[in-house]
Amino acid sequence: MNQFYGAESSQVLFYALFEFFAVDRKCRIQVQLRRLLGFAFSGLNPKFGGVSSSKYRVRRATLDDIGQLTALWNSMQYPTSDLARRVTEFQVVEGPDGAVLGALGLQIAERQGRVHSEAFGDFALAEQLRPLLWDRVQAVAANHGLLRVWTQEQAPFWNHCGLLKPDVEALEKLPALWRELSSGWLTLKLKDDVETVVSLDKEFALFMRSEKQRTEQVFRRARAFKIFATVVAVILLLLVMGWGVSLYLHNPGLLRHH
Repeated sequence: MNQFYGAESSQVLFYALFEFFAVDRKCRIQVQLRRLLGFAFSGLNPKFGGVSSSKYRVRRATLDDIGQLTALWNSMQYPTSDLARRVTEFQVVEGPDGAVLGALGLQIAERQGRVHSEAFGDFALAEQLRPLLWDRVQAVAANHGLLRVWTQEQAPFWNHCGLLKPDVEALEKLPALWRELSSGWLTLKLKDDVETVVSLDKEFALFMRSEKQRTEQVFRRARAFKIFATVVAVILLLLVMGWGVSLYLHNPGLLRHH
């Protein structure tokens, strides 16, 4: 009997480790693809209303979910009343019977997202449910054109998916709405700020245009000076010729040989 339970425990441990490393590998693959492609990668189509798997379904929370979400938030000692007013920020994962098993919030500000208030009814399912919620959050972020996501969640899963401690330059991009929150931020850049790049391109185009105008102005001045110099030279030549003719007419003997 002890041998039986020992074998069974080893099998359970094996499957648990396999599931952990499978999730970790999936997240690392997504991070590498994101770096190669330059935008947030998700294996799911962001246009779908909900994400389905064989056992679970992930979708946006509705007002009908407040009762179940309140129970989850109370178990995590979250500010329930505040989160209830922002219920549409949340993505939920439900089981085959429609019960909400977990939830994750995504608050949006200044084209950036804050992943927050992770909650699960049974944390034994967290490693299975987090990847589904993360895929859904990436889809929402892509639909909103978010440039970066932030979180203060500390589960190792988020590090495995590419969210790392921000440097000083990245912290300067933290939206003002969240700067009063406690520290411990992790962040992930999803894509470059296209508007900033376009703005820089416009500034460079304006600079080149102004330089071109300055160059054309210099050439116009040079041409005007050339024309002026030519006119002055012609006038001087005519004056010299007129003076010579006048001198000859008044002194016709100047050209005679002595």
